[in-house]
Amino acid sequence: MLRLKELRKERKVSQLKLAMDLNISQNSVSRYENGEREADYDTLVAIADYFNVSVDYLLGRTDKPNVNR
Repeated sequence: MLRLKELRKERKVSQLKLAMDLNISQNSVSRYENGEREADYDTLVAIADYFNVSVDYLLGRTDKPNVNR
């Protein structure tokens, strides 16, 4: 996920905190940030919701972080 690390650091959230809040492992967060692993659909949506951004923004498909609701 292209912007995960950027969002996490910008909001001062540790990998461990994010992992605990989303009920995933810290290792998974690290692998998502480093491009070693891709999140499944549910995890991708959960991360986008956590940071209140669109999935497209999280994936780098748009530069507009707003969620269209």
